[in-house]
Amino acid sequence: MLSPRLHNFLDERHVPYTTLIHDRTLTAHETAAAAHVGNQLFAKTVMLKIDGDLAMMVMPAAYRVDLLRLSRALGGRNVELAQETEFKDAFPDCELGAMPPFGHLYGIPVYVDSRLAAQPEIAFNAGSHTDAVRMSYAEFERLAQPELLWLAHVM
Repeated sequence: MLSPRLHNFLDERHVPYTTLIHDRTLTAHETAAAAHVGNQLFAKTVMLKIDGDLAMMVMPAAYRVDLLRLSRALGGRNVELAQETEFKDAFPDCELGAMPPFGHLYGIPVYVDSRLAAQPEIAFNAGSHTDAVRMSYAEFERLAQPELLWLAHVM
């Protein structure tokens, strides 16, 4: 089931999207494969702490975040991976680790690796480990209003 916040947000704005139901997965690579989308198309969400505050990094599943590069892009701010215990309560309508990349729905800033912007469509977790959403990248960017940065490197 889609996160109620995400579902209401997209439907209220009449955004075209497709729900992808798949076998239960835990990693972005597994989800991309189960949803039959490539690792460049599947947008994974990585939770970070920037100067102690939660932030969301969204990038192709084929990449991993480069914390040093992100810190430099943000003017030398302290950037580290957030532990699950630090963000588990931030997404009350989502399964842990399956939050959608719309941080503003939860009061969390969103940074997007600019390589996603080259994709005509993206897919992403939709609040559970069995549901994903596929939509145009342009529509995602318009709605999520992320900060675009070049942040990840190939795994």
